[in-house]
Amino acid sequence: MRDLKYESIMNPISNIPIGATAVKSIAVTRELTVAHFHEHMPEVYGTPMMIYLMEVTCSEAIQKYLAEGWVSVGAVVNIEHRAPTPIGFIVTAESKVLTFDDKEVIFSVEVHDGVEKIGQGTHIRVPVGLSRFNKSASQVQAGPEMILNE
Repeated sequence: MRDLKYESIMNPISNIPIGATAVKSIAVTRELTVAHFHEHMPEVYGTPMMIYLMEVTCSEAIQKYLAEGWVSVGAVVNIEHRAPTPIGFIVTAESKVLTFDDKEVIFSVEVHDGVEKIGQGTHIRVPVGLSRFNKSASQVQAGPEMILNE
């Protein structure tokens, strides 16, 4: 008999089904536009904000399948931002698990604004044990200051 608890600890992504999906929507406000950060730019939904929505949507598609104490972090983003979206529109991201192996999960992801598809691409997330990841990240925190002050 398979020990699924042991198996999920050894391979924290073994329970993720191919085709797992998530959908997440957000209203475009001025704070999510390029103009919020650069006044001379247009008041349209910013690419970094669209990518963030895509990443969060992908994360939500698999979080419930990960072993306890595990999360996923973004590793690769291959995205096209295809059309501008003004303030007031609702943008909706839809993600779908395409495949995974022992180290990463690959998604397709699209964003629509109610009129047209405004973004599409693929995203790769890597599952990590949160406590180990946080420990590793805390050991790196002193590094950039040392580099900047040299």
